[in-house]
Amino acid sequence: MLSLENLAVERGDFRLFEDLNLELPPGSLVQVVGPNGAGKTSLLAAVAGLLPMASGRVCWNHREVKLDRSIFAANFSYLGHAAGLKAALTPLENLQFLMALRDHQPSIKAVMQALAEIGLSGYEHTPLINLSAGQKRRVALARLSMEASPLWILDEPFTAIDRQGVVELEQQLHQHAEAGGMVLFTTHHEMTPNRLLQVLDLTHFRVRENV
Repeated sequence: MLSLENLAVERGDFRLFEDLNLELPPGSLVQVVGPNGAGKTSLLAAVAGLLPMASGRVCWNHREVKLDRSIFAANFSYLGHAAGLKAALTPLENLQFLMALRDHQPSIKAVMQALAEIGLSGYEHTPLINLSAGQKRRVALARLSMEASPLWILDEPFTAIDRQGVVELEQQLHQHAEAGGMVLFTTHHEMTPNRLLQVLDLTHFRVRENV
């Protein structure tokens, strides 16, 4: 379970939000919303340890993650605005490299299967520099099934994905939560209503100005 306790995040000298409390037990699908500049990306980056918090705690299974970040890191997958891929490598090579960073050594067959499931059959050996933005995003999304992490932290995962890909990704998010996983994500895409979908509105956690 992921829990955020009294979280506050700043950008420069400006506090984006504060006193944010949230629990994501198994089966959670939480969409973070708010206007531009509310801190949606910053929240996800802070949870993933990529941005320092002004105050508060991030806990995994009731234990503060900073006490042993390696345990938490092994249990979540983060996908940001940038795909985090190498343009000179093929989709196959990129996934093999990314899995090696997590000390995983999947078979070539397993990687090929993950790419096929995300709609990239026939492009496994094509350098990323020759792929479209949507195809590159699909390579990044293939990490989710390869890493098999219980927690997904996804910043605008629907970017550059075509209509069919959007439908498939929505299903993937729902299925992950239904299987006991947790998803914390942002998107400008209007999600299809789902019984598991919850919304976290950052405007409720804006800093109150003194009058």
